[in-house]
Amino acid sequence: MVKRYLIGAFTFLSFIGFSQAIDEALAKKYNAIFGQMTQETLAKSPYRVTPKQVINMIKKGEDIVLLDIRTEAEQSIVGLTYKNSFHIPMDKLFKPENLSKIPKDKKVIVVCHSGVRAIVATFALRSLGFKNVYALKGGIAKLAHYVTPKTTLGIK
Repeated sequence: MVKRYLIGAFTFLSFIGFSQAIDEALAKKYNAIFGQMTQETLAKSPYRVTPKQVINMIKKGEDIVLLDIRTEAEQSIVGLTYKNSFHIPMDKLFKPENLSKIPKDKKVIVVCHSGVRAIVATFALRSLGFKNVYALKGGIAKLAHYVTPKTTLGIK
């Protein structure tokens, strides 16, 4: 009886082990992307811009683009109306036809709700060669909090 139980348990555990095998090639790709996201790198915020920086870029007339990667539902409730903004949800962002829409000759600011998805998407896009891409720190929530008649004075 114990022998049958042990054989059954071993067989079950072996099956689980095989079914939970990871795709090592994909893991290496993720490591190449997310391995860059160290405490030191994130603390320096090399690929993030603040709402204040974005507003100042707009005021200076810099040619920037805002890329909204939020879901269709999020975007339909609160959307970006800045003239140089467009929307590609994160789940569709890495399709070739959508990657081709991202300008390479302008600074692109990736926007999500809180900045978390934006930093992940920014690191992934940069690893693909988009060195002109930055994440909006704090997302659209911080941008909306920062934008007031006083901070946007001079923007048309």
